[in-house]
Amino acid sequence: MAETTEAPLWNENEPAKVESWRLHILLEAGYPVHLAERIAVSEVDLHDAVQLLGRGCDPVTATEILL
Repeated sequence: MAETTEAPLWNENEPAKVESWRLHILLEAGYPVHLAERIAVSEVDLHDAVQLLGRGCDPVTATEILL
C-alpha cells in the first residue's frame, strides 16, 4: 500500500516569494529600489501604493503616506 504525503500549505520560501513579487510590482510602478524594498516588506496595500504614483504623487511622499 502506498503511503501518501501531504504537501505543506505554506512553504518556507513563500514569504520571500511574496516580497519579491511585491518588489517587482512597486518597481514597475515607478518606486526607486530603496523605497520599494521598504514598502515590499511592509503590510502596505500594493493597490494603494501603485495608485498614489498613478495619481502623480512623488515616490518619497507616497512612501511617507503609506508607512
